[in-house]
Amino acid sequence: MTSDTAVHAVRSIDATLTVRRADGSPCADTEVLVEQVRHEFAFGNIGFDFVGLANQEQGAGRENVFGGADPAAAGRLEELFLDVFNTATLPFYWAGFEPAEGRPDTARLQAAARWFRDRGVAVKGHPLVWHTLAPDWLREHTDAEVEEIVRARVRREVSSFAGLVDTWDAINEVAIMPVFSNEEQQNAITRLCRRIGRIPTIRLAFDEAHGADPAATLVLNDFNLGTAYECLIEGVLEAGVQVDAIGLQSHMHQGYWGEERTQEVCDRFARYGLPLHWTETTLVSGDLMPPEIVDLNDHQVDEWPSTPAGEQRQADDVVRHYRTLLAHPAVQAVTYWGITDEGAWLGAPAGLVRADGTPKPAYDALRGLVKEDWWLAPTRLRTDGEGRVAVRGWAGDYSLSAAGGTASWQLRADAPMPAVTLP
Repeated sequence: MTSDTAVHAVRSIDATLTVRRADGSPCADTEVLVEQVRHEFAFGNIGFDFVGLANQEQGAGRENVFGGADPAAAGRLEELFLDVFNTATLPFYWAGFEPAEGRPDTARLQAAARWFRDRGVAVKGHPLVWHTLAPDWLREHTDAEVEEIVRARVRREVSSFAGLVDTWDAINEVAIMPVFSNEEQQNAITRLCRRIGRIPTIRLAFDEAHGADPAATLVLNDFNLGTAYECLIEGVLEAGVQVDAIGLQSHMHQGYWGEERTQEVCDRFARYGLPLHWTETTLVSGDLMPPEIVDLNDHQVDEWPSTPAGEQRQADDVVRHYRTLLAHPAVQAVTYWGITDEGAWLGAPAGLVRADGTPKPAYDALRGLVKEDWWLAPTRLRTDGEGRVAVRGWAGDYSLSAAGGTASWQLRADAPMPAVTLP
């Protein structure tokens, strides 16, 4: 089992902080209070549940293809979310975002993005291009029209949310995209990908998105963690497509993979020299899905309850999984796929909070890692004769208070000797 010692070895930073007064003189032999404010590492969860709340909708609100809690329930989840997570993924599934051609849900999602940003949470959009949940109306267009509409869709969303959404899953699950057949009528995105190929489809998404917002981080995301995805990544990079991060899904409805497999996946995909984003992580707190199920969507049950034994297993697995990921230097972000069981994908008890709003042991365990074990608690230190003080902490944002003044500063691995000037 990966220990916190391994996480500290990778994530902790030793720095010498220089504290000065407003006139530039050193704060010598002075007691200072150092406090962590935010992690640089992206601890994420989906923000689907909060879209209605952010828009002050009443009752169940409008029906969403992406699920989620109703606004009243989301209100009870707000504090739990903000206490652990610093990144939220918002839903841009095309069929739900633009159910009627030319009528996108832009204003509503912008309100949700601002709601998170106002609370200090970075925002990610998911996904820009995906064959599943492509709108039915797109199928009625010609091949040439589909390509232009997809390009315009990417430009529209990325430009409309520039400054609000920092990161996008630019394209999702391309390994299976041109051969996807689990539908009565073939969707238009699969049709496009089959016609022009996987790599040109990826280039389309990344080029249009980068052009619309050069500052955005663009992720290539997939659930296929085998050789098909590796070959695709190699081809995309050889073709010169600018990929900012590799997305890896880990929906573990059939049970935790274990440290060895998780480490092996990290090592294989880290060799491309790009940050790894674990974009979709789930661990259930009830019965495990049968191992013979190939497509998780095929597992349909009338009821899938959370159980006491399952909740303890989930808590243990969450700790093991996050420790393994944080101990790998290539991992930059982890998004858990669901704060609550209410409206969860497949009706699974995969949330960190029960449907009644009470935290499961997994929530408490993850909070213990993020805000206790991996967090620098308020610490009193004393500067030396030149205003210097040694700090060991986690990459992120901090405050320093001394002599009645407070200043903000950042601790980064690539800038380990920051200076702080007090007002």
